Amino acid sequence: MTEIRTDTRLSSQEEITARVKALEALLIEKGVMTTAAVDRLAEVYENEVGPQLGAKVVAKAWTDPAFKERLLADASAACRELGIGGLQGEEMVVVENTDTVHHVIVCTLCSCYPWPVLGLPPNWYKAPPFRARIVREPRTVLAEDFGFPVPDAVEIRVWDSSSELRYWVLPQRPAGSENLSEEELAALVTRDSMIGVGAPLPVGSAG
Repeated sequence: MTEIRTDTRLSSQEEITARVKALEALLIEKGVMTTAAVDRLAEVYENEVGPQLGAKVVAKAWTDPAFKERLLADASAACRELGIGGLQGEEMVVVENTDTVHHVIVCTLCSCYPWPVLGLPPNWYKAPPFRARIVREPRTVLAEDFGFPVPDAVEIRVWDSSSELRYWVLPQRPAGSENLSEEELAALVTRDSMIGVGAPLPVGSAG
């Protein structure tokens, strides 16, 4: 675990996007992949493996105390109970946000990320400015770059993922959601809330 703080976001998103598109074009040109294969891969991670699976796990934990206990004890095993797992999800650790502690996830060396529950990592997660600054001044980065101020009274803990362990966050359940079903709760869970740079949607805002 690393614990520290941070300040601005990236200016390299466009550069990263351009590199990805160039690599994609090169792979297609060399016959390594087809356009259909690239589209199918994107579809899998957008619709079959992605944040909606993590949201399903979070909603289950919010409504089932026994499952939540198992999730916090062994995240990979608990996710397998719901049929969720695979490459990049062999060793996952879930950390729980509370009224007094807020968790943020980063990978300072590269971009290790729990793909089975969160899908593809966003560009900003892979960008060096985010990776460097979130561990130096997290409170500033969350407020200024993500519009997510964390009260001074709340401790911020930054967890550094690696190829051995991939962390993700169990966010706090939104107020007023006591009567919602698991499906309705899952619709409130955002990718950013499971990384720790945002919060779940408020009740009534999911469409």
